Amino acid sequence: MAILVDKDTRVVCQGMTGWAGTHHTARMMEYGTTVVGGVTPGKGGRSHLNLPIFDTLKKAVADTRANASMIFVPPANAANAMIEAIEAEVPLVVVVTERVPALDMVRVRQALDGSRTRLIGPNSQGILAPDVCMIGVMATGSERPGGIGIVSRSASLTSEVVAQVSAENMGQSTTVGVGGDPIHGVSMVQCVELFLADPETQGIVLIGEIGGTEEQEVAEFLQGRKVTKPIVALIAGQHAPPERRMGHSGTLTMFGRGDASSKIAALEKAGVRVAPSSHLVGATMRQALRQIN
Repeated sequence: MAILVDKDTRVVCQGMTGWAGTHHTARMMEYGTTVVGGVTPGKGGRSHLNLPIFDTLKKAVADTRANASMIFVPPANAANAMIEAIEAEVPLVVVVTERVPALDMVRVRQALDGSRTRLIGPNSQGILAPDVCMIGVMATGSERPGGIGIVSRSASLTSEVVAQVSAENMGQSTTVGVGGDPIHGVSMVQCVELFLADPETQGIVLIGEIGGTEEQEVAEFLQGRKVTKPIVALIAGQHAPPERRMGHSGTLTMFGRGDASSKIAALEKAGVRVAPSSHLVGATMRQALRQIN
């Protein structure tokens, strides 16, 4: 069973008529995802990729019964697109756009309070449930249906870990990129909760990195809980210099906070197995499952 998406997921793309929106919407459709339309203000009534285009998301949802949105809107206007989706009560919104201004994301977080929307991202590579649904820009080809749930802050490492899990004949229930920007929607903790509640997810992989405190929050959540599913973590950036951003805006260690060693220590204290290297995540999970069974 997948989390967040299923065969009944119906996606509309905000910003579909741009190059990136066109390319990745076509990829999603080729994968088998049900895409029902796009939204580009001023282009309503036209068609693109043989799908209807709407001026507003509210109209798109009413006409297509969409229950998910993918946002390919430039950073300056991305927050407005997210808020439009929240106000349209879209249950799931995946935001690929990166480097959305922090103050704009504060407005988005306020709009999310009390809403029925789950926001993934911004700066998310998306969601991939093998042979079920793909929303976003996640690489495909090495994924396989299976029992390992993956939640990640790193797009490139996600592809590596998915390939390893498949090579170990475990497969994935769902892979979720929570987003690399400092302020985003659904957290690693919330994904872990969903995976723990999913009867078909047998183990969980966390792909973390320097910056922020999400990994420590996962550790705090797990402390004192009886967790029957093995959790394996990989923390990138163990040799990164402090006070220097290493890639996207969330990977920044400042004044002794957000460093890899403190994240690893917190997770190990909570009973999480930390893979010693990026190429050993799959093997570490396989070993953990064998010890449980």
